[in-house]
Amino acid sequence: MEDKAILVTGAAGFIGFHLSQMLLGQGGRVIGLDNHNDYYDPALKAAREAQLISDENYVSIKGGVEDPGLLMGLFETYRPDYVIHLAGQAGVRYSIENPRSYTQANLVGSFELLEAARAFPPAHLLMASTSSVYGANTQMPYRETDKVDLPMSYYAATKKATEAMSHSYAHLFDIPITMFRFFTVYGPWGRPDMAPHLFTQAILDGKPIKVFNNGDMMRDFTYVTDLVRAIVMLCHAVPEATAKESRDASQSPVAPWRVVNIGNGAPVQLMAFINAIEQACGKTAEKTMLPMQPGDVPATWADTSLLQDLTGYAPKTDVNEGVESYVAWHRAYYDGYNDLSSNWRGI
Repeated sequence: MEDKAILVTGAAGFIGFHLSQMLLGQGGRVIGLDNHNDYYDPALKAAREAQLISDENYVSIKGGVEDPGLLMGLFETYRPDYVIHLAGQAGVRYSIENPRSYTQANLVGSFELLEAARAFPPAHLLMASTSSVYGANTQMPYRETDKVDLPMSYYAATKKATEAMSHSYAHLFDIPITMFRFFTVYGPWGRPDMAPHLFTQAILDGKPIKVFNNGDMMRDFTYVTDLVRAIVMLCHAVPEATAKESRDASQSPVAPWRVVNIGNGAPVQLMAFINAIEQACGKTAEKTMLPMQPGDVPATWADTSLLQDLTGYAPKTDVNEGVESYVAWHRAYYDGYNDLSSNWRGI
């Protein structure tokens, strides 16, 4: 990525921060866009970005992807070689409470991005989707070729719609696009609405944790450094112009477009994940068993063979090792147990 211009939307977010750090470490020039909204404490985003702006190759832009004309102006000014679109409204449960925010950020925002890419095409446009699009599917591991017509949440529905929107632009305007589906990403600098934070803070405070579906859940927990490394490697796996010129059966037959799973490929029982946090905290959790929440699914599991075929890479961080790293960061940031100036880029 040396000397390449990369536009990262959602750059001050959890994944965007780690991705931007990695790109800067490889000599890239990162244009980071983020609106610093208050979905969770904006101070956390500010703390992440404070580390990024110390690098002279990082340009900080504040604004929302749905803001009319903003992305068009950034594309025209910076002419990015690669665009990695991570911005959007996250969270399955919050989409039940506030679906309008998902419509604006995920649908309108993605439209603005696609229009900018149409006017100023990058060498490769990569866009975030989610494992939630697999919805009611029960056959596992999930494969990219599985049907994803039964979303269980509005969040998943907006991501599925984004996949369809991007395919149409790839076909109509010959824009190389890769959609990647994340599987339960965790690690240092994670969002405070995510399970690792909620479990860790409650355990450290001696408060009960909420365990949904009575603990009978499995997740393909993916360590954030593994995830962003896979994204960077996928930048170079550009879908070819047409299927007739390509021997890659993974991509669309009518467009330079594909979708790729990024997961650990090894689902973990929720209770085992909680046990790893207990071990890292040195305390046992008091557990409140609850039924499944609306919009949630009992299990996720990624088939990562396509990712390996395209990049030669497979995420592999063991959940106990990843959780230990997360809890160490959590204590440093929230409780001041350690020196927060430590480098938390990865294991």
